[in-house]
Amino acid sequence: LLTEFKSMIQRTDERRLVPAPRLTERELEVLKLVATGMNNRDIAKELFISENTVKNHVRNILEKLQLHSRMEAVVYAMREKILEIR
Repeated sequence: LLTEFKSMIQRTDERRLVPAPRLTERELEVLKLVATGMNNRDIAKELFISENTVKNHVRNILEKLQLHSRMEAVVYAMREKILEIR
């Protein structure tokens, strides 16, 4: 999955004219775990928070980035160098 994201990003040569919205540290943690393929329940267990709190973080991430899906958020974050593929 991460390899697919990486190839999508490499094919994309879009540049944003507006700075990326600022995500909180916790939102970045959640986004990193989303990028690994974890679901909300697993993320909640990993971060010792409720599943509803994870849902709220994901919703906030999508709103801030003006996106519609978790996958779009991961691709965006990797393209904008918010997340790195290791």
